[in-house]
Amino acid sequence: MARKNMSVARVEKLSAAKIGKAERHNERKNESYANLNVEPERIPFNVSFKSTDGLTYSEYFDKLLSDGKISTRGLKADATLFNEMVIDVNTEYFEEHGGYEYARKFYEEAYRFCCDFYGEDNIVSAVMHSDEINREVSERLGKPVYHYHLHVVAIPTVDKEIRWSKRCKDEALRGTVREVIRQVSHSKKWKNTVPMLNERGEPVLNKSGKPVFVKSYSILQDDLLDHMRAAGFVDVERGSRGSTAEHLTSLEYQIQQDQARLETIQTSAEEQESKLSAVEKKLSETQITYKKNEGIAKSFNEIETMGKKGLTGKYTVSKEDYQALTSLAQEGISSRGEIGRLNDKIGYYSRRVSSLSASVSRLEEKLAEITEKYDRLVELTRPYLESLQKFPEKIKEFFDKLFPAKQQESEHGQSEMEPGQKRKEDWKRKGPQR
Repeated sequence: MARKNMSVARVEKLSAAKIGKAERHNERKNESYANLNVEPERIPFNVSFKSTDGLTYSEYFDKLLSDGKISTRGLKADATLFNEMVIDVNTEYFEEHGGYEYARKFYEEAYRFCCDFYGEDNIVSAVMHSDEINREVSERLGKPVYHYHLHVVAIPTVDKEIRWSKRCKDEALRGTVREVIRQVSHSKKWKNTVPMLNERGEPVLNKSGKPVFVKSYSILQDDLLDHMRAAGFVDVERGSRGSTAEHLTSLEYQIQQDQARLETIQTSAEEQESKLSAVEKKLSETQITYKKNEGIAKSFNEIETMGKKGLTGKYTVSKEDYQALTSLAQEGISSRGEIGRLNDKIGYYSRRVSSLSASVSRLEEKLAEITEKYDRLVELTRPYLESLQKFPEKIKEFFDKLFPAKQQESEHGQSEMEPGQKRKEDWKRKGPQR
């Protein structure tokens, strides 16, 4: 079955308390990243389709609020103020179409879709990440391959009509629309309003007889796909409909992928070890059979040349042949037990060879795993080591403040004692004098 190029859009709710973390990740303001696939030297290749012109995400929000372009009327303190939409397609899709430049065109069009959905003024930031390497595809293709995806942070708003109240002095105005505001509201922006229909085109009802609505996130997938295909990207397909899979963090996803790859490698290694063991066993059995038959054939040839058939039909042998025949018979009888023991030893050592081969393979895999973890540790500690080389005194001063030394003891390494107390200590140390 041909691989499908699946487009996926995920939406995460962010409050004022959480937006800073998203900003540091999207704009690459961190010094280190939990996602070990981020390559800092590739950060300049990230593409910003919309920026805040030097403002933080929160400052941009406050500016729209002060300019009267959005309203937080009626919102709770911990309400959702931002949406982060992540638009993603499998890595191979872009690699097959030329890589970076094609991904840039694709996500520029995806950004236009987000502008239509949220309103361009409500888009806080839109960044295409080009700095995360896909290790599995890179290993398979034998070259660095990067995973391109788009992070869009936006403010979810809806038009809300504010009407004159019944207390209005002008009766003609009561109940009429006084103004329309752009209210910040995630729940209303993503309210399910499209009824689900069955195969006959009739509304689907729940157990209570009320209509069932299509999830807004599902409609988002359809609308995104229609937009991208209309723009000429016709070879992408919609993500799995009705999927309940949760979005994994980059680190969790990579761990999951690495674990799957490790299991595949281990399974393949075990299969190869099993085949190797079977071949070695077969070879050992063949060698034993060959040696055994070779010895038997040799004895037969020697025996057949012994003796001469007389006129009476009986065989007569010389004294030398009789002694040789007797010696061969005795040798054959005495060798049966030794042959059995040798066969047992050959079988045992063949099994040991297979077992040791498997152990070596597992140790090699473990060494590779440890080496990879060591490389990750080196990468994580690189900023500290570089700082230590450039600013050793400041780093030492920082750690001295962070971990203050124990209070220094007196000049001779012990506290002062009264004379009487000192004599007691000397007595304990030296013992009673006779």
